[in-house]
Amino acid sequence: MQLERTSPILLFTYKRLGTLKKTVQALKENSLSSESNLFIFSDAAKLTKDEPIINEVRKYIKSITGFKSIKIIESQINKGLANSIIDGVNSVLKEYPTVIVLEDDLLTTPNFLSYMNSALEFYNNTENVFSISGYSFNLGNDSNDKNDAYFINRGWSWGWATWKNKWELVDWEIKDYDLFLKDKSKQRLFARGGSDLNKMLHNQMTGKLDSWAIRWFYNQFNLKGLTLYPVFSKIYNEGFDNYATHTRGSNNRYKPKLDTENKQFFKFPSNIIVSNFYQSKFQSKMGIKSRILSRFNDLLKVIFSK
Repeated sequence: MQLERTSPILLFTYKRLGTLKKTVQALKENSLSSESNLFIFSDAAKLTKDEPIINEVRKYIKSITGFKSIKIIESQINKGLANSIIDGVNSVLKEYPTVIVLEDDLLTTPNFLSYMNSALEFYNNTENVFSISGYSFNLGNDSNDKNDAYFINRGWSWGWATWKNKWELVDWEIKDYDLFLKDKSKQRLFARGGSDLNKMLHNQMTGKLDSWAIRWFYNQFNLKGLTLYPVFSKIYNEGFDNYATHTRGSNNRYKPKLDTENKQFFKFPSNIIVSNFYQSKFQSKMGIKSRILSRFNDLLKVIFSK
């Protein structure tokens, strides 16, 4: 599969005009923005009272410039984030072999597009690399590893990229969920990617959650896929506010160490295996103790904001 120099960028937006403007401005500061095709997916209002802000968002996105081409897709019904992303990615992958996906609360470093496109090219047709993450936790730096990125066994949804042939492998209905429920060993293995995963999947399958991401993570796990993460994050999430779909409360746990060097060429690991150093650090960030501490910080944030 031959790739183009730049993958199309898919930007999903709803009613967060302030963060959307910041997201677009940061993206325009990328060196490859003028060479990239941008697809903007605007979801319709869920409630009548939200229609004015949706109209403001749609007025703004029509004014955006700075990309090779811009195509705006305005939904006439409220799809919600999960269906918006699944439908949007499906539609663009009918024309292109890869996608880079952003939501309207993600600020990118100026070399985000260089990193994502380089990684897509480097691991093109590599069987067990399922996605590229632009975001990474601040996990420190393995002094024995000189690469600019590493592999772990869980995907992430804050600025990511994938290939058509990987996306097409996903079973969005999770038809084997009943078998998974009976397999405690498999559940323990899945939880190595984070203590939140089994609960998220259960909530998805029982109608308490509507998430494309947990289904993507589960399918990657099932197929023994890996995700490439940068040592220094190319993404900062601005989305911890009342408009967020899934990210609320304190963002202390998620504050990354951002890439400030703005390098345009990267050294990627040629050995496609989980990094024990980063996997262990990641599991600590996504473990039960860390989640309890984060909830305590959320509570303090509420108390002191009153």
